[in-house]
Amino acid sequence: MKGLYFQRSSTSEELTFVFQERENLPVTEDNYVKLQVKACALSQINTKLLAEMKMEKDFFPVGREVAGVVLDGILPLDSEDPGLCEVVRVHEHYLVHKPEKVTWTEAAGTIRDGVRAYTALHYLSHLSPGKSVLIMDGASALGTIAIQLAHHRGAKVLSTVCSLEDKQCLERFKPPIARVIDVSNGKAHVAESCLEETGGLGVDIVLDAGVRLYSKDDEPAVKLQLLPHKHDIITLLGVGGHWVTTEENLQLDPPDSHCLFLKGATVAFLNDEVWNLSNVQQGKYLCILKDVMEKLSTGVFRPQLDEPIPLYEAKVTMEVVQKNQRRKKQVVQF
Repeated sequence: MKGLYFQRSSTSEELTFVFQERENLPVTEDNYVKLQVKACALSQINTKLLAEMKMEKDFFPVGREVAGVVLDGILPLDSEDPGLCEVVRVHEHYLVHKPEKVTWTEAAGTIRDGVRAYTALHYLSHLSPGKSVLIMDGASALGTIAIQLAHHRGAKVLSTVCSLEDKQCLERFKPPIARVIDVSNGKAHVAESCLEETGGLGVDIVLDAGVRLYSKDDEPAVKLQLLPHKHDIITLLGVGGHWVTTEENLQLDPPDSHCLFLKGATVAFLNDEVWNLSNVQQGKYLCILKDVMEKLSTGVFRPQLDEPIPLYEAKVTMEVVQKNQRRKKQVVQF
């Protein structure tokens, strides 16, 4: 059987994706199952995290969000099997039952963003009815699921968009989003819009999609246009608010920390891989996976998926996904 792997270039940070023949799977051990893969979603690979955890290899497997004939789940970070393969071996602790009403592509295409949304809004910011939530880049795969989860919990949702197409997409959401802030032209001020919408109180929860850390002269033009500055996030955050950030290199200066202190606000980092780093969290992790599938089955989650692609197109598509050049979730269908 062939599987898709990536290899880091010795002269640059660029990744090369290659299909390789795999050895036959070993005899199944206790608590392990063989899973016949029906669909596998494609997500960016965090090579920096792999390096920091000493998990770099000559060839690293690609594809972890899989759905199969019996079960589906997210392969652990240290899995030696690529999800982009006909059969994989996986421990039962990383699997959850797929409801009959949910398709293979929906299951694989939603499971990871569902885990990330739950981690951000439920465990890191304690979302509850009546709270106001700002979801940055709401038309992205994660943003869409996060908005739907926030609405389901009874929150008031605001969101930013990066294009007219994204704005039109969010304006069709039911229930409607309280305010959609278009930052594509560089004229909209996120902090002012949020304070205006909340009567000057600020929002209770912010889930960012990255932030600007430095002055205008030090930032790339694209990042300068689409991302808010960290000061904007701190300004629009309400008293007792929660800022959940995806910016792993966030730097807060003493004035920033002092402002957060005065507000009694918190900053949390969204790293969905933490669930697999300790067996203590296994029960919570399985509950999240189960709830994601349940909400997908009942229509609470309605993922933005692209048309499924065949396995032979996975290499080229993964190269595009790694460069973050696709908006909708890409899923390989077997």
